[in-house]
Amino acid sequence: HKTGLYKVRFGDFSSIETARRKAEGLRATGIIAEYYIVSPDDYAAGKQKKYGKNYLRDEIVKTAKSFIGLPYRWGGSSPDYGFDCSGLSMTAYHLNGLNLPRSSKEQYRAGIPVSRSQLQRGDLVFFAISKDRRVSHVGIYAGDNRFIHAAGRGKRIRMDSLSDRYFKTRYLGARTYL
Repeated sequence: HKTGLYKVRFGDFSSIETARRKAEGLRATGIIAEYYIVSPDDYAAGKQKKYGKNYLRDEIVKTAKSFIGLPYRWGGSSPDYGFDCSGLSMTAYHLNGLNLPRSSKEQYRAGIPVSRSQLQRGDLVFFAISKDRRVSHVGIYAGDNRFIHAAGRGKRIRMDSLSDRYFKTRYLGARTYL
């Protein structure tokens, strides 16, 4: 990582004191060595007012791009071990201060439908990869008809085109959370 710093989230707390107690408990057990408490205003979600409406969208995409090349891992949601598709989208959102459900089906249900022509950077795109034509794959829209996703077993996180025949025929829709 360019900065030498990594983000780790271990929860949302109603006060700085509650967050500090949790962090101290994790430090005492050796799970973490150091910690830094971030206020909601320090996340990309909190900076949106200051930097403009597209700031959060751009940060989500930037976060997802930073994971390109990492391995796919079923059930994964960590840069250390790899990601599955919904673990990637959930993590990109979490690291920018937004909570997203864990599974692609739950993410699909939680979002606000958006037409393909209205897609914006940071929206999620969903696919039916399995034979039952239900939501089974998700990616993060990166603009210019491209999306970032954890492609599947034996593959790495990458960017693909929504126009690719494989994805075009399996596309189910998109959701926004912003």
